[in-house]
Amino acid sequence: MTPFDVDEFLAQPLTARVATNGPTVRPTWYLWEDHAFWILSGPWSRLPGHVRASPRLALTVDVCDLATGLVRQVVASGPAEVVPFDVPRGRRKLVRYLGPDEQRWDSRFRAYLNDAGRGTVWVRLVPESLRGKDLSYVSSTATPPAE
Repeated sequence: MTPFDVDEFLAQPLTARVATNGPTVRPTWYLWEDHAFWILSGPWSRLPGHVRASPRLALTVDVCDLATGLVRQVVASGPAEVVPFDVPRGRRKLVRYLGPDEQRWDSRFRAYLNDAGRGTVWVRLVPESLRGKDLSYVSSTATPPAE
């Protein structure tokens, strides 16, 4: 296995899968910031209730590109908490997935930043365990380098 920069990997706009006690697994966008995963949530989701009832979470972020052979994963786990939503962090999270032009975003994403009555919260996971693995291989379908 080859080492790789976990912070750089997690800075990409990838999709995480978060698991709660139950088990329940759901895909989610996240922000990796201050050594924590920040997941935007609110009353439209069961995630805050699951975390309040049983705060341990497991989360994985991975890529598997068959064309290039790039296979990387980060697996994290630990206690999570529901914390108040703040707009600046919300904007940073949404910009990484939707781009900087908020006028081009779907209206529901703009509403998270502009409607205080929505009940938006963060689910914050500061991992007790964080493991990154590079399982990449040389793909038989990859184009060989030019000589």
